Amino acid sequence: MEINLTNYQTSWVDKYKEECEILNEILGNEVIKFEHFGSTAVEGMKAKPVVDMMVIVKDIEKIDLYNKKFESLGYDVAGEWGIEGRRLLRKGGNRRTHHIHIYEYTNKEIKRHLLVRDYLRINTEEAQKYSEMKASLAEKYNNTYDYSKGKRGYVSELEQRAITYFEGI
Repeated sequence: MEINLTNYQTSWVDKYKEECEILNEILGNEVIKFEHFGSTAVEGMKAKPVVDMMVIVKDIEKIDLYNKKFESLGYDVAGEWGIEGRRLLRKGGNRRTHHIHIYEYTNKEIKRHLLVRDYLRINTEEAQKYSEMKASLAEKYNNTYDYSKGKRGYVSELEQRAITYFEGI
């Protein structure tokens, strides 16, 4: 996919909320909580206009029982997609609108994602630096693979700064 960064849009929050309603109808009592994370969840950040959201569930194994339903509604069911214990859904085909990460409530990935989101919401200078770095990479690379690979080291360091920040509170 081609990289298309845009300025923050308040409509991303609405798209997140709308998707929560749809997923809640599908998964019902399996859902514990929904979370909006990633750059579309941080006011002022540049982002690909793809809403990253998390569905925290009671039992990740039960989620596979919904795959046919997801597919019938146009979701791309990608399985773990490189993160053990996650189920990834993509919505929108080539004009992707959502990445839906489903985790069992005990998965350690949940905390990592939310700490970075909360850190960027608090630290506007850090969010600005991250936006600028992403814009620079988007100019350099025209596909998501190289773009994602290019920001991997920065994101790892950002995660560590977020963890250190919240440990100090």
